[in-house]
Amino acid sequence: MSAFKVMLTGGPSYVTESMRLCEVVDLADSVKLSYGNGYEHFGYTGETVSDGEEPVAVFTWKGRTKIAE
Repeated sequence: MSAFKVMLTGGPSYVTESMRLCEVVDLADSVKLSYGNGYEHFGYTGETVSDGEEPVAVFTWKGRTKIAE
């Protein structure tokens, strides 16, 4: 199964550049980054940019949820 390259945009400043490039299997899936006591959620915008070699899907920040205790 192939993966899509993804670039994460927006969100809190603690989401570093190295965290902003990842891969997903399905563009309909959201990206959920664990940080501190919660998760940062990113979703596909329908936009694609080029990294010079191949297309990269753009996911934008949708919000934060806290980890249930």
